[in-house]
Amino acid sequence: MRFPFSLLGLTAQIPFLNSPQPLTTTTMAAGDVRPDFAFKEAADIFSPKDLVGLGRPGVAVANLAGDLAVVPFSKYSFDEKKNKKSIFIVPLESPVKPHEFPLEKGGEAFWITPRTLAHVVEGEDNLEIYAVDVFYNPDSLNADEQLKISTSPQLIGTIPTKTASNFRYHQRSQYLVFSDNVYADSNLTSIKEQDEEYNNRGNSAYVYDTTYVRHWDTWQGLKKPELFSVRLVQDPDRNWLFGQEFHPLLKGTGHNSPVEPFGGTDDFDVSTTHVVYTTKDPKLPEAWHTKQNVYLVDIKGEGKPKELTSGKQGAIHSPVFSSSGNKVAWLELDKDGYESDRAKIVIYDLIRHVRFTLTQKWDRSPDSLAFNKEDTFIYFTAGDEAKVKVFVLPVPPTPYQSTTNPDLDPKYTHPIALTSTAAASGLQTLYTDRLLFSRSSFTSPNDVFIVHGVKHIQDALLQDGNADLAAIKITQVTNFTEDDLKGKDLSKGEEFWFKGALDKKVQGWVLKPKGWSEGDKKKWPGLLLIHGGPQGAWEDQWSTRWNPNVFAQQGYFVVMINPTGSTTFGQEFTDAIAEDWGGKPFVDMIQGWKYVLDKHPEIDADRAVAAGASWGGYAINWIQGHPELGFNFKALVGHDGVFDSNYNGYSTDELFFFNHEWGGRPWETKSKKLSEKYSPANYVHKWSTPQLLIHGSKDYRLPETESIGAFHALQQLGIPSRLVVFPDENHWVLNHGNSLKWHYEVLRWFDQFVGKKD
Repeated sequence: MRFPFSLLGLTAQIPFLNSPQPLTTTTMAAGDVRPDFAFKEAADIFSPKDLVGLGRPGVAVANLAGDLAVVPFSKYSFDEKKNKKSIFIVPLESPVKPHEFPLEKGGEAFWITPRTLAHVVEGEDNLEIYAVDVFYNPDSLNADEQLKISTSPQLIGTIPTKTASNFRYHQRSQYLVFSDNVYADSNLTSIKEQDEEYNNRGNSAYVYDTTYVRHWDTWQGLKKPELFSVRLVQDPDRNWLFGQEFHPLLKGTGHNSPVEPFGGTDDFDVSTTHVVYTTKDPKLPEAWHTKQNVYLVDIKGEGKPKELTSGKQGAIHSPVFSSSGNKVAWLELDKDGYESDRAKIVIYDLIRHVRFTLTQKWDRSPDSLAFNKEDTFIYFTAGDEAKVKVFVLPVPPTPYQSTTNPDLDPKYTHPIALTSTAAASGLQTLYTDRLLFSRSSFTSPNDVFIVHGVKHIQDALLQDGNADLAAIKITQVTNFTEDDLKGKDLSKGEEFWFKGALDKKVQGWVLKPKGWSEGDKKKWPGLLLIHGGPQGAWEDQWSTRWNPNVFAQQGYFVVMINPTGSTTFGQEFTDAIAEDWGGKPFVDMIQGWKYVLDKHPEIDADRAVAAGASWGGYAINWIQGHPELGFNFKALVGHDGVFDSNYNGYSTDELFFFNHEWGGRPWETKSKKLSEKYSPANYVHKWSTPQLLIHGSKDYRLPETESIGAFHALQQLGIPSRLVVFPDENHWVLNHGNSLKWHYEVLRWFDQFVGKKD
């Protein structure tokens, strides 16, 4: 199928004949564009349109009984040009099929009893909360009666705003905790009146005395996120009673939680009597500090919050209560100002008031936490060599005093991996010896998995610190996208390792193109994808933005390298890119690229291209100005990348990032010297490769002038170039139609220079 220009917006974005250009032999005229370019599409090809239209499951959340889970799900309709949202109710221990419940009005859904979901939807001028009963009878002989949902939801309460979110209901305390953006008085009921007053102030000025000015994709306003609690009780007659008072848990503290821009329910947790939360340190300027503190506050907001952190830490993530509520655990980074420092598990004993670090000697970074129901073990996910695995550790006896380096038996300090492939998330411990998680991979979005037999592992670990993984059974519960991906033959990815800078081992992936066969000789164009971060990694997980299988199925031999600076390979490797953006990572990529070309003669090195976003966009601009690196790419694509590093030190939102990566503030001597050495803008005189630049106007991490500046340089040099701007996108491309356009522009650009001209 060939997409019409009206759908893809092509006619509005051909700038080449609209402005003067130098008359050089390298200038690309509009006539050079292949007007017949179209995606490769067929029943057995996973095309960009298939990616955009594929269902997107979220992570599963089980009810308290552990027999059902709810999974958020969305699927884009090309006919209606609408992203349709629903939830699936998934039986965890029976063959009963999952039941889909459409969310016509959107909104959040969460468990309030083992057989009742709360559904929050937008009302006329508020949020309405409905109770939706779930009927589950797996033994029924009538398939329609095995799992169904009430068609008559019961209105149980309202919230006087439309912006509340991040709902957590604690069934034993019978309190609902949520967040909302409020003014300094922390008053939910006056927000509408204050909004009207602000909007009618007679001018449109934003005025700032402190940073942030803007953050991620939003200009900062007067409202900040805070936490609230409200009573939600079911009486003996099963009627729901919604409290009349919203308790502002953070009022007068200067605390804001969840932490913007990505904080959510993982920034706080609820026990029978208290709420634990993390917030940016209110005494420090947000834009150049990452330090967060953990606080404990009464669930009704009575009394002042108590700080649990030591005061000597950086960022904090994922505070969680133990099942008894007697302990709190969280993930803590040591360095203030460095968002990619190693995360360590810290446990705080609320009875003995002792805090200790559990994974001080483990060279990986956990990213989610869950105590087992008996509080004797802690489970977590962590990246390890480009996979995200599930790990477990016994919870040790609490030391006599607070310490960051307790003297513990090795069984308490050496995590055991329960999984070995793909990317786990949404970890949740269940009653009766089970563990729930979701998992995606290169070949599939999220599905739900259960681990049975964890008690065998726990008993073995307590006995001698060893565990026989054969004692556990991992069962896949759902296959959300199996039918849609059937016959597409997606690549699982093949790992490779090679020696990089400083003789370090470096890992990468290859995904072979659709139609590849053993013995091909120089048949396939090569595509090097470069990840962002730079402290990130190409992991074996699904992506809706940079999905390598889409490129492989369009005929490219895809290469993804995790060079110096990548995560999941130890903290030393991650740290080594700081102040060296144009150094060791490119030694790694050169060596890795040569390794792949030597090992795979089917790649046509004379038809090779490269693309990257964020730091990957920086890398594209750096490669552009350093032909001596020898990549010999025929076309480049840079998305939201750094062009002038020194300017970025002034213009980015999170100033701490630049200050750490470039050795100081942009006017300081060390930082200026590093920018002179490693800023792509200083090497424009050596640019020569055709380049496509893409940027979102709401990207405040790397403002759009970075790509505009690079485009202006390319145009004045007469180098074939194209600029695509998405006015409504941030650092990512999230809109489904924009995603399709993004893929069209990228693949069309590559085809222009390395596609076969039939």
